[in-house]
Amino acid sequence: MDLHGRSVRQDVRELGELLGDAVERHASPAAFDAVEDARTAAIDYRRGDAASREALQRLVEANDEAVNASVARAFTTYFELVNLAEERERVRSLREGEDAGTLADGLPAAVETLAERGASADDVADVLDAVRVVPTFTAHPTEARRKTVKATLVRVTDLLEELDQHRLTEREQANKLARLDALVESLWTTKQVRDRRPEPFDEARNVHWYLANAIFDQIPEVYDRLENALAEQYDDPPAVPEILDFRSWAGSDRDGNPYVTPEVTSKTLERQRHIVVEKYREALDDVSGVLSQDASRMDLEQVEESLNRDAERVPSLVSETRERYPDEPLRQKVLVMWRRLARIRDVRPGGYDDADEFLADIDVVEDALRANGADRIADEYLDPLERQVRTFRFHLASLDLRDHQEMHTGTLEETLEREGVDYAGMDEDERVEFLTEAMLQEEAVLDLADTEGLSEEATRVCSRFDALGDWHDEYGEAAIDTYCISMTERPSHVLEVLFFADQAGVVDLPGHCGLDVVPLLETESALGNARETMETLFDNEAYSAAVDARGNVQEVMLGYSDSNKENGFLAANWALNEAQRKLADITDDLGVELRLFHGRGGSISRGGGPMNEALLALPPETVTGEVKFTQQGESIADTYGNPYIAERNLEQMLNAQLRARYDAVSRGERDVASDRGDDIDPEWVEAMETMAPAAREAYRGLLDTEGFVSYFEQATPITVIEELNMGSRPASRSAERSVEDLRAIPWVFSWTQSRCVVPGWFGLGTGIEAYLDDGGDVETLREMYEAWPFFRTTIDNASMALARTEMEVAAEYAALADPDLRERIFPTIETEYGRASDAVLDVLESEELVGRDWLAESLERRNPYVDPLNALQVSLLRRTHRTDEAERTLRLTVKGIAAGMKNTG
Repeated sequence: MDLHGRSVRQDVRELGELLGDAVERHASPAAFDAVEDARTAAIDYRRGDAASREALQRLVEANDEAVNASVARAFTTYFELVNLAEERERVRSLREGEDAGTLADGLPAAVETLAERGASADDVADVLDAVRVVPTFTAHPTEARRKTVKATLVRVTDLLEELDQHRLTEREQANKLARLDALVESLWTTKQVRDRRPEPFDEARNVHWYLANAIFDQIPEVYDRLENALAEQYDDPPAVPEILDFRSWAGSDRDGNPYVTPEVTSKTLERQRHIVVEKYREALDDVSGVLSQDASRMDLEQVEESLNRDAERVPSLVSETRERYPDEPLRQKVLVMWRRLARIRDVRPGGYDDADEFLADIDVVEDALRANGADRIADEYLDPLERQVRTFRFHLASLDLRDHQEMHTGTLEETLEREGVDYAGMDEDERVEFLTEAMLQEEAVLDLADTEGLSEEATRVCSRFDALGDWHDEYGEAAIDTYCISMTERPSHVLEVLFFADQAGVVDLPGHCGLDVVPLLETESALGNARETMETLFDNEAYSAAVDARGNVQEVMLGYSDSNKENGFLAANWALNEAQRKLADITDDLGVELRLFHGRGGSISRGGGPMNEALLALPPETVTGEVKFTQQGESIADTYGNPYIAERNLEQMLNAQLRARYDAVSRGERDVASDRGDDIDPEWVEAMETMAPAAREAYRGLLDTEGFVSYFEQATPITVIEELNMGSRPASRSAERSVEDLRAIPWVFSWTQSRCVVPGWFGLGTGIEAYLDDGGDVETLREMYEAWPFFRTTIDNASMALARTEMEVAAEYAALADPDLRERIFPTIETEYGRASDAVLDVLESEELVGRDWLAESLERRNPYVDPLNALQVSLLRRTHRTDEAERTLRLTVKGIAAGMKNTG
C-alpha cells in the first residue's frame, strides 16, 4: 500500500504555480514579467545556456524600485514554500523507511547494534543510567521569519500532509487546494520583514512554541520506541530511566543583551510553568474520558484512600467531585488532580508543591488500573503522561543564566569598593583568596538589594542574583539552576559567580549549592589554560565543596563560534577536540565527573552540522553519558518544526549517545592520559598537529591583512544585517568595529549571504597542503577519513560549506569593495577556496563536493532562485543612497537568501 499520494516535485511545482498566480493577481504586469524574466535568466545560466550572469544583472538594474520589491518578495516567498515541500519529503522518507524497516540511526538500530556487539541487559542498563541528552535552546537571532509568517507556513504544512497522506474525494481535494491557494495568497500579501526587533520575551515565546507544540507530544513516542526495541532484543529488558532533558537560554541569557532583565526572566519562568501545567490538564481531560469504571466492578480501595487524604487537605475539592461522579473513584481522583494543578498558581491552597507530588497521584491511578487488569488503559493514557511529567516537570525547560565575565568583575569592583575593599587592585591570587574566604565565612559581605549609586550594569547583576533566591522559592531550584560565564579566562571569573550566589543565599557551603557554575571556554588562551584554571578551582576549598554539593559533576561549556572566528575552521575544530580531551584528563585525574556543554551554532562554521554525527565524533574519553548542546535560530525550526522530524532527530541523538557511551565503556580505562586508544593512529594526530597550525596561520593572515575589516564591511551585507529586526541582542559587543568585537552570528551570516562561506573552510586547503609538503601522503588522509569520526565529520562539514560557496557570485560582492582592498584580499580568498576544494575532493576521491543525493538535488533546485536575490542585493548595496523602499527591499533580499540557503549564522 502506498503511504503517500504526492512527491516533492509535485509539491514544488504546484506551490510555485500558486505563487505565480498570486503574483499575477496582486502585482503589476511589469513586476510579474520581471519575476519570470529573472527566473528564466538564472535557469539559463545554471544550465549553461548563458555564458555569464550579466543578463540577470542587467535585468535587476533596469527594474524600477517597485518592480524590484516584487522580485525580492516573489523569490523569498518561493523559498518559504520550497522549504515546506522539502520538509514534507523528509517526512515521506521517514515514514516509508519506518514502514519498510530500513530506517537507520534510530533507537531500534542502536539497541540492535549493542546486542550484536554482545551487550547484556545489565550492560545496557548501565549505559542507560549514564546517558542523558540535553538540547538547550537559545535566543540567538538567526531566525529571520516573522511569527505571523511562521503561523501561515504551519497551516500550509498541515494542508500538504492532508493532501499527501489522506485518501480524498475529488471534491475534498479541490477544497484543500483552494485553501492552499488562499494561504499562498496570504503569504504574498503579508509583510515579510519585521517593523521592530523582537523583545527577549518574544524570543522566549518562540522557544515555548516548539517545546509545547512539537516536542511535548513526541516524548512518549521516543520512550515507547526504545522500550519496544529493548523488548525485542532481551528477554528481561532493562527499565528506561529519563534520558532526555530540555533547557533554554531564551529569557535568561544576559550576555550582550541589556534587555534581558530579571523581570523578563520572571515572566519567562511563569509562562513556562503555565504552559506545561495546562498541557497536563489537557492530558487529564483525555484520561478522565476513559475512566468511567464503576467502583462495584473494581477493587479501588487505594484510590479511595488517596481521595480521603485529599479531602483532609482541601475538603471542597473532593466533595464536589464525589457529587459529580458518584461511584466512579478513578474519575473523581483525576478531577481532583486536574483542579490541584489549577491551584499551583492560585492564592487558594491545595495546589501541588512539586512535580513529584503530581507523579505520586499518577502512580495511584496507574497502579489501580494495573491491579484490576486494565493494563491497556494504563499503557496508553497514564504511561505517556508520566514520561512527560518526568521530562518537563513544572518548568517545561530549565533555564540557564548567562553573562560576560567582565560584568561580574566590574560589579564586584563597584560593590566591594563601598565596603572598603580594593578588588580592582588585587592580582589573580589575591582575588581567589578573598572570594574563597568570603564564601566560607558566615556573615554576608554584600547586600545585593542595595544598588543605590551603582552603575546600570552593576545594578543589573546585583538584581539578577537577588532575584535568584526568589525564583528558586517560587518555581523550584531545578527551574533555573545553571550559570554560564562567557569569556572565562581565569579561576576568579568562576569564583565571582559562586560568590554572588553565596551572597544571594542560594549557596550555603559546604552542604548546599543551588547552582551549577559553568565556565565558557572560547578563546585560544582559555582553551590552552584549561588545565591550570580547572586545577586551581578543584583545589579550592570553597569551589570543591560546591562541586561536591552538586553531585561531584563539573559542567564546562566550549564555545565553537568564537573559537572559529578567532582561529579558523580547521584549527578551531582541532583545538576544541584537544581541549575536550584535556578536560577529560583533568576531571579524571581529580575524580570529578565531566559534563561537556557544546556551544554549537546552526552553521558549519559555528559548530553546526548533523548532531548525531557530531556526537559520534567526540573524543571517546569525554563521553561520560551526559551531553549538553545549544540549538539556535533556524536550526530549532528545522529540527523541531515538524513532529515527525522532531522525533527522528531526538532518536538520532539518542542513538549516537547510546552507541558512543557503550564504545567508551568497552574501551576501558586508559593507562596514561595521552593514550587515545587503539582506534586513533599516532600518525593521524601528527598530521593534525601539522595541518592545524598552518591552517590557523593562513586564516589569521587573512584577518590581519591591512584593510580587512573595511573589505568585510564593503563586500558583505554586514551593515544591513546589523540593522535587521531579527533578534533582541545587539550585533556587536561594543561600538567598536573589529573582527574580535563582532558577534559570531552576524560574522557568519554576512559571509553566507555573499555566497562565500569563508568561516566554513578557509585555511583547510593550506593546512592539508602543509601536511603533504612535510612528507605526508593523501592515502593517510583517506585512512583518517574512513576510520576517524572526528576527521570524517570535519571534512564532510567543510565539503558542505564549500558546496554552498559560489565564487562567481562572491566576486560580484567583492567588486563592491574599493579596488585596492579587493585586489589585496579577494584573490587570497579565491585561491584558498580552490586549494580547499581540490584537497577535499582528493581526500573524498570524488569529483563532487556534495556526497549526499538529497543535498545535491536541493542545491540544484535552489541555486537558480537564489541567484536573482543575490544579483538584486549586490545592485542595492552598490548604491550610495537608497530610498526607504530600496532599504526595505534590501532587507527582504537578506531574508530571502537566508531562506534559500537554509542558513543564516
